[in-house]
Amino acid sequence: MTKPVEDPAAARPRPPLAGPQVHDRHPLALALFALTAVSGLLDAVSYLGLGHVFTANMTGNVVVIAFALAGAPGFSVMGSLTSLAAFLAGAVLAGRLAARHGTERRGRWLRTALVLEVALHAAAAVAVFAWSANGPTRYAVIAVLAVAMGVRNGTVRGLGVPDLTTTVLTLTLTGLAADSRLAGGAAPRQQRRILAVATMLAGALPGAVLVLHGQLAWALVASAVLAGATVLLYRE
Repeated sequence: MTKPVEDPAAARPRPPLAGPQVHDRHPLALALFALTAVSGLLDAVSYLGLGHVFTANMTGNVVVIAFALAGAPGFSVMGSLTSLAAFLAGAVLAGRLAARHGTERRGRWLRTALVLEVALHAAAAVAVFAWSANGPTRYAVIAVLAVAMGVRNGTVRGLGVPDLTTTVLTLTLTGLAADSRLAGGAAPRQQRRILAVATMLAGALPGAVLVLHGQLAWALVASAVLAGATVLLYRE
């Protein structure tokens, strides 16, 4: 009988996901909460200040493209396609970073991704200060921010911390309700899920206020500062 050939990659042990070992006060969880606030701020900037486009929430962009194709006013196919393409490019870059650092070097991997994100936020802020967010500059800013969020999403996905994706809350809210005691569950990670929602709100509110008062560039500065502070304070 011929012995089956084993896949060498399948034979290698995989490092455990971070999720089960990360409690809500763990440095990694605290960093992800801070980044969730950054995501809320950026969605306020992109949707309210860059023409109803999302740079963090790609589900929103797919829906926005459909709205624009249907003829709904105020939505841009080109803007959303730019964001989607740039986001995918950022996710590819995140995959390259993961291959370079390896999940067992989690701290260095996350810091590298965050330093890149801070640099891209700062570049977007400089562009808006210099040329405002109109015409070609608007698409450039959308692309830069979407690349940053693609890198972030790819990195956070690899870290595998439950209920802390930092950019979307649909599954977090679903788990909060479906696993609640009202639904007959044990309400696991209830505090984490509530904090994730709260931090998204905490970022989106000041971001919206700044954009609505004509301070889009300063909102981007705030996102860069918050992400930069996360890099500096993260210790593991």
